[in-house]
Amino acid sequence: MSREIVFDIETIGDIKNLSTMKVTVVSIYEYETDSYRSFEEHELKELWPILEKAERIIGYNSEHFDVPILNRYYTGDLTIIPHLDLLKVIKESCGKRFKLDDVAQATLQMKKSADGLIAMEWFRQGEIQKVKDYCEQDVRVTKEVYDYGVKNSMIYYPTITGEVMPIAVNFAPAPVPQGQGGIAGAQGFNLTLPL
Repeated sequence: MSREIVFDIETIGDIKNLSTMKVTVVSIYEYETDSYRSFEEHELKELWPILEKAERIIGYNSEHFDVPILNRYYTGDLTIIPHLDLLKVIKESCGKRFKLDDVAQATLQMKKSADGLIAMEWFRQGEIQKVKDYCEQDVRVTKEVYDYGVKNSMIYYPTITGEVMPIAVNFAPAPVPQGQGGIAGAQGFNLTLPL
């Protein structure tokens, strides 16, 4: 059974300066248990063991946004854990970046429930459950795009004229040389802490 984790974060702060961004919620989907969970900033200590046991973490625009922000909270180095950023694969395949919502609508006729700015406002108003629900929906959308891409080696995006165009994708894990960080140890843990 797969130990891959699909994840997304919600934040608050100045989007133009990632160093000001604070995590409000992290949501995950665990293939191993077929379940969704959300963590508030003060609960992140419960998230780390899950990520440390993951075969791979999967996100959308996660390499340049989610992982660097989360890494500021983590004692080890999340960049060592095997990671798939769907947006990076899409950009490498077709040379363009597309919003998750656009890809999901074109590929699955599925859409996000809101956007990050609305989630920030909910957080300011103390409506944490709305933030969690939104973040989990983003994870659900990311998971469905990933699953479709794995099964079909293809996803789709909308053109300005409303046509739907294919993008060839390969979401398979990249081979990692033995002995390097991020390899699951004997007990199934990613070795991320500095020694």
